[in-house]
Amino acid sequence: MVLLTFNIINIEASCKHEAQVSDVERLKISVDNTKAILRILDIHDIKASFFVEISIAEKLQDLLKAISSQGHEIAFYNKNSTVEEVENTKIFVQELLEKQVRGIRQKDIKIPPQNLKLMEFSYISNIDNANILFPFKRLKRTTEIVEEDGLSIVPESISPYSQLPYNDFVFQVLPMKYYQNMVFETLKNDDFVLIYLNSWQFTDFGKYHFDVPFYRRLNSGKKMEDKLDALLSWINEKEMATSRMKDYIF
Repeated sequence: MVLLTFNIINIEASCKHEAQVSDVERLKISVDNTKAILRILDIHDIKASFFVEISIAEKLQDLLKAISSQGHEIAFYNKNSTVEEVENTKIFVQELLEKQVRGIRQKDIKIPPQNLKLMEFSYISNIDNANILFPFKRLKRTTEIVEEDGLSIVPESISPYSQLPYNDFVFQVLPMKYYQNMVFETLKNDDFVLIYLNSWQFTDFGKYHFDVPFYRRLNSGKKMEDKLDALLSWINEKEMATSRMKDYIF
């Protein structure tokens, strides 16, 4: 099973040459990038899970409705929000969409599972930092879903052969043929492959002069759209099963 997920988060990088991009403009970039992702998913009739950063969720009402109406899952990405902020945003989004928010993704700051259980989350999808060196470290960890305090803890997927994780950076830099082979070989060994990308990776850095490292500019913008399109075409061609996170877990 291929679990395709996207983090909707604003790009935080500063700008070059004293240029400025306001918070409103940054939010619009995230919305436009997400709409590009939605168009590609629609072309290939594949459903995904979108992890929306909690601090901007209430500002994205129209986008959240569009994502949900197209059959995709809305979950949360917790960057640095408090328990109270998470709870209030969860209530707001559930009333907005008239659907339960089941999943949450965390990275640096992690709310304990017992607190998340009290807020009626069903699963946690924690991720690690992805920089230029991290993907090339050999990883030794489980790739099985476990239960903790009544929650399903979904780990990041890693290739059993190359030991590369399926994070945003690896997708961005690897040649598509190599990435496809990695997915194919992993599914021979594991029950699922969890892939995650960030909305900001689809930014046109030629238009917006953000000060980002060269390796993060590589294959960004339209090239990122083309890579995603190529991956989904291949998935359908090989008749691989795909699923939203909440459907696969439950």
